[in-house]
Amino acid sequence: MDDDTTGETVERDGSTADLATASGDGAGADEPDRSGVSRRWLLGAGAVGAAAVGVAAGATIASASEPDSDPSEGAAAAAVPFRGEHQAGIVTPAQDRLHFAAFDVITDDREKLVELLQKWSAAAERMTEGHSAGTTGAMNGPLDAPPADTGEAYGLPPSQLTITIGFGPTLFTKDGQDRFGLAERRPEALIDLPHFPADRLDPARSGGDLCVQACAHDPQVAVHAVRNLARIGFGVVSVRWSQLGFGRTSSTSTTQDTPRNLFGFKDGTANLKAEEPDLLDEFIWVGKDDDPAAAWMAGGSYLVSRRISMHIETWDRTSMREQEMIFGRDKGEGAPLSGGTEFTEPDFDAEGPDGEPKIALMSHVRLAHPDDNDGVQILRRGYNFTDGTDGLGRLDAGLFFIAFVRDPRTQYVPMQTKLSRDDLLMEYLVHTGSGLFAVPPGVTGPGRWVGQDLFA
Repeated sequence: MDDDTTGETVERDGSTADLATASGDGAGADEPDRSGVSRRWLLGAGAVGAAAVGVAAGATIASASEPDSDPSEGAAAAAVPFRGEHQAGIVTPAQDRLHFAAFDVITDDREKLVELLQKWSAAAERMTEGHSAGTTGAMNGPLDAPPADTGEAYGLPPSQLTITIGFGPTLFTKDGQDRFGLAERRPEALIDLPHFPADRLDPARSGGDLCVQACAHDPQVAVHAVRNLARIGFGVVSVRWSQLGFGRTSSTSTTQDTPRNLFGFKDGTANLKAEEPDLLDEFIWVGKDDDPAAAWMAGGSYLVSRRISMHIETWDRTSMREQEMIFGRDKGEGAPLSGGTEFTEPDFDAEGPDGEPKIALMSHVRLAHPDDNDGVQILRRGYNFTDGTDGLGRLDAGLFFIAFVRDPRTQYVPMQTKLSRDDLLMEYLVHTGSGLFAVPPGVTGPGRWVGQDLFA
């Protein structure tokens, strides 16, 4: 991510610089930018588009020491547009790395909150294009003012970075108070999630007024994005909790193979895909008539986050037969135990030689299948995590579950209630963190910002 001072003269002694811009307010995000490709990326980061860099005719390869070189075709291919009908990071093909953060708003000034969302939108657009968070960049600007970017992603390509912003229930009302004059515009679907059976939620890992989901193929790019948004928000928001994720646990495109979770099983075989627009309209995108009081959410979606700790050591001592019975799929191919291949529809009526169902009645695949949930589907976008130990000599590891739904009341809540109560897999899981956020539609027009219609 490179500096850009196009259209603006910045003197190193700070005598003519705009200190507000230098602090990273993201102003001028629509000015033209130029970025380069770093040597680190070319030598082995494996980012999408690297091969194109090597073969692109006439492409100019620039190192981080040459931030004003023309962008290469590879760097351009590694960028995901920030602007669009829907926010990026939902049906975007799932990247390899995640940094998710929830924020508390620590001001009661509505205008400061609006200004923050404007700054976040401008900075997010710049960073997803591979540029610094602020117009004066990480390495330019006055010496006597803080840099407009923290600099750790300087010289790195966009790595298909996406930044998705959502609003939690407590942004609208908290302790019975209408904090920012938004209470009447709170969507009916933005509920306080119920306590599910077997939940052991940590309040310090749950909730939040705002959320930011940053996904990229380079972990440093994802962390850089959240860090800079937190920096820009100093004095207006504070980080409530955050989660790093590696190794996606779902595919959101037919171009992707099904990944595996930390139990070693393929995860998300039947997940909704970007190439299924009719199903996305039915199950993911909020309709314009869904909630007249919250028309600002049309084209958006609801993000459910759940931090799920896995009892890794216990699972690792469980027989293969029992593991497959619990999931309802074989561990190698990922095929349902009723037969076929990974994408064969499970036959829940199939019986074994003993007359028992081949797919156990309380197996995960049966209880999570649309046939057992009134045809409801969700779009999963989770990640593996490991956070050291739990203090008892065991790994603190598991799944950071993320799902996008059109209405959590009819899609997520009934399904999770059933899974938490009946799923055999719950013997090896415990839900320790939770959140629900309204993700407004994308921004399309010049100068528009995420959530603008909510505050109109």
